[in-house]
This record gives sequence, structure tokens and C-alpha cells, in this order.
Amino acid sequence: MKQEKNIVMNVILSIVTCGIFAIIWFVTLTDDAKELSRDEGMQSGVLAVILTIVTCGIYGIYWAYKMGKMIEQAQKNYGLPAKDNSIMYLVLEVVGLGIVAYCLMQNDLNEIIRTTNAGQAPATM
Repeated sequence: MKQEKNIVMNVILSIVTCGIFAIIWFVTLTDDAKELSRDEGMQSGVLAVILTIVTCGIYGIYWAYKMGKMIEQAQKNYGLPAKDNSIMYLVLEVVGLGIVAYCLMQNDLNEIIRTTNAGQAPATM
């Protein structure tokens, strides 16, 4: 059973820790989306951070796009209205507003987590 994450607290902690908590948030966003979407093609959160650092942020742009696709798949899995926000996440990441993309991703994941905690089983594939 997953727990929703407080978006405001995550933003505050990211600012107070000068971005260190944002890395942790990045990892948990990736791992939660991967689990809920059942996407085996996405890297783990830790590996995604390492790839983003090694590629000087280029992988982070791909990551933002892929997160939009994984969240859309997770919404479909749990019978929620699916929204493809991948381009919006990508644009926010490119223009330096990754924290805004994180907030939007977390909001969508929180909605899915509420559904799973309410006892709705994922749709079978």
C-alpha cells in the first residue's frame, strides 16, 4: 500500500536542502510511476539519477517525457481518465522548471495512489 506524498512539503524540503531532497523526490517519483504503470523498460530511480548526471541533464529531458507516458499508462491500469502530459513535462524540464513538473507528476501519482488505496484493483492486460 503506497502513501500519497505531500507536494508542498516536498517543494519546501527541496528548497531548504538546496536541491538534495529533489534528487530523492526524483527517485521516488520514478520508482512509484514504474511500479504503478508496470513499465519494465524504465530504469530504476537511482539509475535514472546517475544517467541524468552522466549525460549532463540530457537523460533528464527524456525522463520527463517517459514519466508522462508511464503516468498515463498507470491511469489506464487503474481505470482513471488517462492524460498524456509527457510533452508538458518535457517542456517544463527543458525551460528549467523541473520542480513544477515534479509537482504535477506527484499530483497525478497521488490520484492513482488514492485509487489503489481505495481498493480498486488494476485492470488486467
